[in-house]
Amino acid sequence: MHVPAEGHEPVLLEEVLTHLTPQRGQVVVDCTLGRAGHSSAIAARLGESGVLIGLDTDPRNLTYAKTRLASAPCTVRLFHANFAELEDVLAEASTPLVHGIIADLGISTNQLFDPQYGLSFAQEMNLDMRLDPRIRRTAADIVNTTREDDLANILFDLAQERFSRRIARKIAEARRQAPITTTERLADLVRSAIPSRGGAPDKIDPATRTFMALRMAVNDELGNLSQLLRRAPEHLHPGGRFGVISFHSTEDRLVKQAFRSLEQTGQASILTKKPIAPSDEETRRNPRSRSAKLRVIEKKN
Repeated sequence: MHVPAEGHEPVLLEEVLTHLTPQRGQVVVDCTLGRAGHSSAIAARLGESGVLIGLDTDPRNLTYAKTRLASAPCTVRLFHANFAELEDVLAEASTPLVHGIIADLGISTNQLFDPQYGLSFAQEMNLDMRLDPRIRRTAADIVNTTREDDLANILFDLAQERFSRRIARKIAEARRQAPITTTERLADLVRSAIPSRGGAPDKIDPATRTFMALRMAVNDELGNLSQLLRRAPEHLHPGGRFGVISFHSTEDRLVKQAFRSLEQTGQASILTKKPIAPSDEETRRNPRSRSAKLRVIEKKN
């Protein structure tokens, strides 16, 4: 897969700008700074009197983003933090209320193919999957120490893997012979556990859902998202906007339910009655964007 020069191409960029409406003098938070794709475009609209606050769990991406944003016209404040820590970041920045918040829940393309992260089965890597070095438990720890039934539940609950029981059984059998420590070995085990249907090959590798579930478990992605969805609206000015880009149904369901609750209780208005998906042109240019969904709310007065 092609890796852009910046290491990642921001998805739904024009749609984010249109619905978040960053303006001169505002304060906007990018909760998932990554390679500063969204932030660079947002910063250009904030002007000299605006402030961009960026968070990222990955120090390497944070360093890259700092360099990329060095010439931004606005004030830039960057923090090594998970978006679940948004409240602490805003307190440290002495900015309790902001005008806009954006979160892109996808991982950066550069992370996917860098062996340091151990996320991909495209090549052999150590089975790690930690995006934040503060996390202690790796994917190898989960695979080699989690009870078989609990491991199956992780695969099913987080990625809707319908062969979760077969995969967990295969992993449990294999780890009794030797610990599973590489992405390649894990992927081979998963593929061997899934029955072949014959005919045309699947569009995605059979190991994809297992790898996604383990990444989500290692990084507590749903727990952190739930925290963000609870806290972010509290830190918006009236009329401020909060957008979330999700990439699979479990994430999108949490966002949809949280936004609907805010609207039903009169705290916010949903600006995207249906989630915004990438255009055909964007999915041709960036196939990884095809499952992206953007939902946006506006805080009421």
